[in-house]
Amino acid sequence: MQDVRGQTSDFRLPTSELGVRFMHVKLKLFASLRNGRFKEKTLDIKEGSTLIELLQQFGIEKEAVAILLVNGRDGEFRQELKEGDVVSVFPPLGGG
Repeated sequence: MQDVRGQTSDFRLPTSELGVRFMHVKLKLFASLRNGRFKEKTLDIKEGSTLIELLQQFGIEKEAVAILLVNGRDGEFRQELKEGDVVSVFPPLGGG
């Protein structure tokens, strides 16, 4: 991969001073899950983090989630996230 100066470089995930590697994921919240939070946000999270760990950071419990998608496909709470993943979370919806 070439950088803006035309030099070859390898993409590397950011690393903290303690050697912990981080990755970028986008979290999209829908309906009532946005209340007091946000609509969508790009986050730096620890490499190897799972969906449930990500959701717990924002106080979102399993019971509050009806649909969980990663890159538009069904996700699982124990699923490990990868660099660039887009996570979409929907609460149960009522109606009649």
